[in-house]
Amino acid sequence: MKLNYRRYLITAVLLLFVGFTLTYLVCESCSKSLGWFLKIGSFQSSLWIFLWIGNDIIGSAVGDRLPWIRHPLKSFFAGMAATVVYSVVVSLLIVLFFEFVIGVSVIRDLPSFLLVSLLITLVVSLFMHGRAFLFGWRDSELNAEKLERENIVAKYDNLKSQVNPHFLFNSLNVLTSLVYEDKDQAAKFIKQLSEVYRYVLDTRERELVTLEEELNFLNSYLYLQRMRFGQKLQVEIDLNGVKTYVAPMVLQMLSENAIKHNVISEEKPLKIEIFAKDNQLVVRNKLQFKKTLPDESPGLGLENIKNRYKFLSDNGIVVQKGSEHFVVKIPFLTEG
Repeated sequence: MKLNYRRYLITAVLLLFVGFTLTYLVCESCSKSLGWFLKIGSFQSSLWIFLWIGNDIIGSAVGDRLPWIRHPLKSFFAGMAATVVYSVVVSLLIVLFFEFVIGVSVIRDLPSFLLVSLLITLVVSLFMHGRAFLFGWRDSELNAEKLERENIVAKYDNLKSQVNPHFLFNSLNVLTSLVYEDKDQAAKFIKQLSEVYRYVLDTRERELVTLEEELNFLNSYLYLQRMRFGQKLQVEIDLNGVKTYVAPMVLQMLSENAIKHNVISEEKPLKIEIFAKDNQLVVRNKLQFKKTLPDESPGLGLENIKNRYKFLSDNGIVVQKGSEHFVVKIPFLTEG
């Protein structure tokens, strides 16, 4: 939580004015003695300043831990409980300070005084909670709009990445060779290629797909890549029994990034592992970066995945780059 000292300073000056103004209007004896007016005015101003600013800080702290949009009841009751306790303690401390340090008896009826303090707190809290709720609602709407816009852009970029000329050109080159060498393999290749593009078109309006759907698509994509790279590309998938939802084409994009940015050769075969651990899907590949990067901006696909998961989950993806492996961890998702 970041404190706005400038705003608190302005608030303190205004409340100082309010405290002395109320003292002048309410306290009849204060008009006869400047010293008494200053002491009572200081007491009233201190009370207003500490109750207002303190409760504002408490409200902000509670709002940070329990956002209004997600936990309205918890935030309200926690905030009210904290402000009541704070108000009673601070009011008593101010009274004791003026009694024993300043030497002025400022109250005659402690219960009535505490009741008035709580009424001030109620006014302040209602104002602060209403303000926090409106600001939280506004920020939530703005963030939702921003994330939705980013999600649309990410979907479009995903679609572009799947139909990019390089992928299609390489697939058609492989297909051309297969047509002359093995017609059965060529027919299977065409079927897998059609499955890839069908999935892209079928899921472009969907936010989530089952892991099973994604794996079927991934296997079709990897079939095309294995026909190109052979044993130089090694992919191990260990997701038996895992049930979850994923954003469409996420596993494929991470596999494609690994293929796109790493050397794949007889001497350096590329190994990609896909498995589940701690309620996360893990995609890990051996690091053997190419010296010359592809035309596409490196990390663009990964950035799109991050943006999509901000929209879909409170838990973002985790990216770990070690000396030997590049690892991306994706949280499990539930539909709805």
